[in-house]
This record gives sequence, structure tokens and C-alpha cells, in this order.
Amino acid sequence: MRARARGPQQSRGRFDSQRLAEVDEVEGPIPEEEPEEESEDEMDSDDEDDEESAQNAQPYMSLMRSLVESAPHKAKRRKLDHSSTEESAKRSKTKPASNDVDMDGEPQDGDADLVDEPEEAPEEIDAPEEVAPEDLFDLDDNLDTTDPFETHISAPDDAIVQPRLRAIKAGNWRTERVTSKGTRIQVNVPNVDGSDGWSMPAPVNGIADLKLKKKLDETLSKKHATFDLVEQTIAPFLFDYQDVLYCNRTVASADSARRITCLHALNHILKTRDRVIKNNARLAKDNGNVDVDISDQGFTRPKVLILLPTRNSCVKMVDMLCSLCEPDAQEHRKRFDDTYVEKDTRFSDDKPDDFRDLFAGNDDDMFRLGMKFMRKNVKYFSQFYNSDIIFASPLGLRMAIGSEEEEKKVDYDFLSSIELVIVDQADALLMQNWEHVEYIFEHLNLQPKDMHDADIGRIRRWYLDNNAKFFRQTVILSAFNTPELTELVRTQCFNFAGKARLQQECPGVIQYLGVKARQTFSRFDAKSIAADPDARFSYFTKAIIPMLTKRAKDATGTLIFIPSYLDFVRVRNYFANSSDLDSVTFGTISEYADVPEASRARSHFLNGRHRVLLYTERAHHFRRYQIKGVKRVIMYGLPDNPIFYREITGGYLQKSEQALMLEPGQGTVKVMFSKYDVMKLERVVGTQRAAKMISEQGDTFDFV
Repeated sequence: MRARARGPQQSRGRFDSQRLAEVDEVEGPIPEEEPEEESEDEMDSDDEDDEESAQNAQPYMSLMRSLVESAPHKAKRRKLDHSSTEESAKRSKTKPASNDVDMDGEPQDGDADLVDEPEEAPEEIDAPEEVAPEDLFDLDDNLDTTDPFETHISAPDDAIVQPRLRAIKAGNWRTERVTSKGTRIQVNVPNVDGSDGWSMPAPVNGIADLKLKKKLDETLSKKHATFDLVEQTIAPFLFDYQDVLYCNRTVASADSARRITCLHALNHILKTRDRVIKNNARLAKDNGNVDVDISDQGFTRPKVLILLPTRNSCVKMVDMLCSLCEPDAQEHRKRFDDTYVEKDTRFSDDKPDDFRDLFAGNDDDMFRLGMKFMRKNVKYFSQFYNSDIIFASPLGLRMAIGSEEEEKKVDYDFLSSIELVIVDQADALLMQNWEHVEYIFEHLNLQPKDMHDADIGRIRRWYLDNNAKFFRQTVILSAFNTPELTELVRTQCFNFAGKARLQQECPGVIQYLGVKARQTFSRFDAKSIAADPDARFSYFTKAIIPMLTKRAKDATGTLIFIPSYLDFVRVRNYFANSSDLDSVTFGTISEYADVPEASRARSHFLNGRHRVLLYTERAHHFRRYQIKGVKRVIMYGLPDNPIFYREITGGYLQKSEQALMLEPGQGTVKVMFSKYDVMKLERVVGTQRAAKMISEQGDTFDFV
């Protein structure tokens, strides 16, 4: 089953317990942590150490006490005893990995989700005390006060952070707007009294302008030392750890956007990993007697979450990561290729480029995948609590988390320490179930229910203070902006470094239809966004329906495009039940129509048996039907994707002209819009025209 066939049905359906069981069998369950047995002497001595350290950390005393009481055996500081590699290997087989296990070079075996493929030989790594620290991590891993990783994640300055946190919690943001290289930039930053104001981040033209890990710097300097325009636009905000909403993602720029975000994710993962390795070696050298505070971890290991629409999108992201880090080996790559890579093309050659980019290859929208980075290797299908990066579709991750309505235990602790979220192709996720995305964000950076063998002494203080969401960076890549994306950024993004929206001015698509047609835009008034659906339906029944019923034969060839399925049901029921429309036959194609049903509707519309065809935006997104016989297009609402406007108006009318069913220039387009459609309107008519059409007194605008 594929996303094109079942994506819309899943987008509004309930969870299927049988499907969940099948997915868990394939993808692997999230493991339950098993306690580590230890002697009473060890527990007593370590509890005394923790009690003493807790007295020196009053702001989170209550949290530490509750964690120790709920899991006393996990509250101890982990001993770094590497006297025997044999004993180390034995421990790795008898208990699940902790937050930083394998960060110190210990290979892990026995993952529960690797039952259908033999375990590959683990990488042989010497114990830390037998290897010089400089061989375990890059020499550039020393503290650099100009490195955004240090100032934002590793060693933030409380004098800067705390005032910003107070401003964010009070909802006090300041908005700055600038234009750079043709891109409109809107930045929201915490409004701190006495601050010097906001300034643009330093420009980034290539890797020389970034604080990259030595390994990444060496790799990219050979093949991609200079960034293109898309990378230069995103990089200053991305590597400054600000939240980014990039609204100009296209098929042509997809690789550039993917490469710069993958580079940032890898840089973050490697710096986090090497910092832990360095501190492990330091503790091992001093037998754990280190006076300085070593805080280098979160509650759990996963640090990066990447949300994607299809398995094929996951393949592209994984391949980009591997091309940047160039691992010596990729464990379980064959299994990944078998379950994620699909080279067969299942659709005709007339599909547009954006459709091919999204649905080519394996278009299954139900998946989740953990990836773990070791010294020289990467490992696929690692359990979530052992992973550095989690790739998932919203549906796949939602089912992994579970629901209170299901028998499966709800578990979102693996999202507690996510520091970077990348949402790629967000415009495609909007066509799935956006509620899954909102659900996932609501469960990010919550305090975990269990300790999962974490070392409390090494957890960063802002995790313990429940401030993780203020340090998390969110990056959203979309072809366009929508109210849903804007609301997600407003309600779920609280980055103390600020958040930036990058968007180019829209020239509009009305002049690129490829056919001459009269386009009439009619504005109706709605008192509020909540009243918009009722006002739209009222205008439709009073102003549009009389055009169809005045002379029924003139209604032949009318396509009514309806973006929302709820509006579609309302209009369909009106056509079926209203006595005013008894003489107007109609057919329907929605996202829930199967292929035979849609074929019949198209056939009846072409031969005139159905004078009117009701057509939804999601049906067009997942199918891209080539509908023939269209003479008039009525848009109940504008589509989010401006490409759809061009395809449905210009493309369909042009086919009718070529088939001699419509005289050239006789096609018409009627569009309904309100002031709450300004984002959609801007992409269709252009930024400057949209502002006038929303504010002018007249309510009808004609374009030829």
C-alpha cells in the first residue's frame, strides 16, 4: 500500500491496532529499559555522592529527588571501568544502552528490532585508557566562545539566556523585517529591556565561514566549499541556532536545502558525540575524580528528529547525510535498501516534476527509523534510545508514541532530549494528517517518565530545569507558507535565539496559465476566521449557484474545485438535496474516491452525463488527474499550492481547446476569496496585487 492510494484515508482515520502490530514487528518496538544490578556498597557510596551534589544544586533539588526515589539504582554516577574489553562486551549484551553508551566507543549488540537479519560484526575499538584522547576526538573540540554550538547548547551564558527566557515566558517578542538578496526576512526575537536591538547574522558564503567539525570541513572542502544562493540564504540563521521557516523550497532547490540542513545536523551530532567521548576519557584517566562540572548530555540519547512525508524522502535524506560524513561502513544498509528503496516507476509520463519528486520511489507514508553514529560507521535500525537521529513520517512516529485510546503503552521519553527538529517538505505533510505533526510537537522535550539509565551528574542543567524547549531548534522547509505552519511556529517554537521566516516575493501565476481565459476574483466578507466557512457557503449559494441554474445546459463542463473536504461534503449534500439544482447533474472526485469511482466520474463529465464535477485539492495532490471536458472553473477556495491553480485552470482549459471542445479564449475562471485567504491569494496573483485586492473597496477583480 502506498501513500498516493491511502494517504488521504489515513489522514482522517483512527489508529488500526492490527496495522500497529505489523509495523512494530517490521520496524522494531521501542525497548523497555532493564535495571542494572549492583552491590549495596556501590549503591550506598554513590547515593552519598549524589546527595552531596544535590545540595549544591538547589534549583532542581526536587526533580533529582523524585528521579532518585523512582529509580534509585539509576541515580548513581556511572563508573567508567574499562579494565577488560571482554567485560565491556558482556555488559553491552546484558543491558540496553544508556544515554551515552557507544559514545565512548563500546559497540552494542542485541537490538530487538534486528531479528530478521544477522548482526554484522561490530567495529573494534580500543578502550579509552588505551587510546590517547586526541585520537578519540578532533583537536578542534576545544572550547570556542565564538562557536554557536558552545554558546547555545554546550555552555550558554546565563546572563544572556535568563532575561530572554523571562521575555519568552511572558510572551514578549519583538519583530524585525529586512530584505536580503530578494528574500523577505521576518525575525522574532525575545524583547529584552536594555538590549541593543537585533542585527542580521554574519553572511555565510561557504564552509570557511562556519564552525564545522574537522572531519566535515575536510570532506566538504574537496567537493562543495562554496554555497549556492539557497544555502547562503538559510545558513546564517541555521548555524546560528535560530528557528527557521523557509518557504521557498522547490524541486530545483531541494538538494541545496537538504544538504545545508543535513550538514548542520551532522555538525551538531558529531560535536555532541565527541564532547561525550572527550569527557569519558577524562573521567577514565582521573578514575572519575573530576572537580569541574561535566554536563554534556540530555535525559536520552536522540538529539535530532527529522520528519518526512515518504520513505523515498527518507532515502534522499539518508544518502545526503552519508555523502557528507563518508562513513567507512554502513551497518544494515542492505536491509534499509530492501525496505526503503524502490526504483520502479508506477505512474505515467505526464505527471509534473513536483509530483515525481514527492511520489517517485517508495511513497509509503508509514515509517520510522533510528540511526546511530559510531566512530567510523553508521548503523541503521538502531532502537530509538540508542539512536542519534530519528527519521519518521508523522503517522509512523505517532503510532510509535502510542495513544491513550490504545492498549499500547504511551512512550515519548525518547523525544525528551531532542535538540534539533527538521521538518522537510512540510507542504506535503499538510496533505497528510497535520494533527500528527501537532501531536508530536506537543510531546517534544517533556520531562521523561523513566530515567533510562541516564547519568544525572552529566545532564545539562537546562534539561533539569525543564527549559529544553527554549534551547531546541526547529527547521521547517516548505514550498509555501500556510496558516498551519505559522501557527505551529507561534505555539511550539520558543527558541531563545529567535525565529526567522524566509520568503521571497511572489510574482503570481495568473500570467503563466498557457491559455487565454477570463479570470474573475470575487471577494466576500467574513467577520472572523471561524465564520469564514459559513460566509463562503452563503456567498456560493447566493452568487454562484444562480449562474448554474439560470440555463442548465450552460452549466455543462463546469469544474468546481474545493480545497477542504468538509466544505466538499457540504457542497455535495447541497447539490444532492436542493430542489434548485434538480436540473443540474453532478459527479464527485474526492481523496476518498477509489480509481474506478474516479474514472466513472471523469467519463460521465466528459460525455456530458454530469454537467458539474466537484473536485477536492487532496484528490489532485495524490492523483493529479487529467480531467477532460472542462469549459468553466469555479474555485470555491484557492489552493494552497499555486501550481494546482495553474494546472486546474490553464491546464484543463487548454486541453479542452486542443480537443476542439472549447473555442480559444472562451474559457472562464471564477474565484471566491476572503481576507483570510491572503497567503493563497498572494501566490496566485502576486504580492502587490494581493495587497490591493484585500484592501480596496471593490469586491470584483478581472484578469485576462
